[in-house]
Amino acid sequence: MSKVEKDFIEEMAEAPAIILEKTLKTTGEAIASLPGKTSLKKARRYWDTLGPGLTTGASDDDPSGIATYSQTGAQYGFQLLWLAPFTFPLMATIQEMCARIGMQTGNGLASNIRQNFSKKILYGTAGLLLAANAFNIGADLGAMAQGVRLLIPSMNAGLLVIFFTLLSIGLQIFVSYARYAQYLKYLALVLLAYIVSAILAGLDWRQVAHAAVVPSITFSKDQVILICAILGTTISPYLFFWQSSQEVEEEISKGKTSPQSRKGMAKKEIREMRVDVWSGMFLSNAVMFFIIAACAAVLYSRGITTITSAAEAAEALRPFAGDSTYFLFALGIIGTGLLAIPVLAGSAAYVIAESFDWKTGLSKTLKQARAFYGVIIIAMCAGLAMNFVGLDPIKALIYSAVLNGLIAPVILVLIVRLSSSKLVMGKRTNGPLTTAVGWFTVTLMVFVGLATISALFV
Repeated sequence: MSKVEKDFIEEMAEAPAIILEKTLKTTGEAIASLPGKTSLKKARRYWDTLGPGLTTGASDDDPSGIATYSQTGAQYGFQLLWLAPFTFPLMATIQEMCARIGMQTGNGLASNIRQNFSKKILYGTAGLLLAANAFNIGADLGAMAQGVRLLIPSMNAGLLVIFFTLLSIGLQIFVSYARYAQYLKYLALVLLAYIVSAILAGLDWRQVAHAAVVPSITFSKDQVILICAILGTTISPYLFFWQSSQEVEEEISKGKTSPQSRKGMAKKEIREMRVDVWSGMFLSNAVMFFIIAACAAVLYSRGITTITSAAEAAEALRPFAGDSTYFLFALGIIGTGLLAIPVLAGSAAYVIAESFDWKTGLSKTLKQARAFYGVIIIAMCAGLAMNFVGLDPIKALIYSAVLNGLIAPVILVLIVRLSSSKLVMGKRTNGPLTTAVGWFTVTLMVFVGLATISALFV
């Protein structure tokens, strides 16, 4: 065996330990920035550092994702709890690549793919992403209406769906990007409701800790589909495009209006981006962790194993976990929908507009970027229509999962190649560990995509 081969094997063997070390270090830095007795200024600096990474991670826990996590806990108890810590470094590493691509090149992910790869691949994935996001938007709008009806049963579901559609469109089009980004940032805090509701449910922490670190799979058809849904919800294509485009929007908000002026990034910017991204992904996966744990402790233990929506999870928890948990779950459905739906519609608009080199961005007015905002309106209206044509929201989520299963592996390959290219990234290319994690994630998502399609249609 040659020295090169030995070195390669050693690098692969060291990879898990380095990933853990990096995770602990980054998470530790974030925790260290939280307020202590004399560190309110640090807390303020930490909050100011958070931005696109926080909102991207938080938007991953949309109402449809909450339903998936609730079903996981209700159907299998604590068995699949380990997926939350397992997917955290994978998700964070991929989102960090997307952020670096946007920051280093001054352009969004779709724009970089258009400039460096076949346009046919981009157009195909862009169309599939638009369809997948529209299905997801439709399911989330319906879930938000159900969330309001949990608190105010007399409200009309159809009128609520129309209201949330118009509200989301209005915020994206008529509110300035700087203010809109702040709204999304504060909405991310709604996710804390799920962590609090889980704690109120009274967990057996010894059992929780064991399930978090000891993987367990039964490989039944239903469990394979659910695992695929979890991974598809966690490592989802719309997050890739949103992350890179929001990094560009942040630069534009600082006065860097041309791609040339946005190119490159200082070490300080890289550090702040990493704290932002890893914090956002940590919050996202922590919420997944606590929702699964709460439903496992309260529902699975009492034989309630079928949950088809986030609203149904809230109703099922109420008799056993109390009104506080019920209220927090319902509030979370509405808040996460308000956060996730604009991200779903916006990411579709970014990828379509950048694919065709249209004027792009939430920082532009409606008159300056009509086609971009037109895609947002189309995606929102398609989602709205799904709530009035009798499409089952569960089927909508299945269709979305299948489309994401087709898109994710292709986009992941392009992300890893772009972020590893010196021609594109200059000195800011991936390190060996980041590249290894990237290709591992590609392999995993290829398997997940094939498993989803096989389980559903074979």
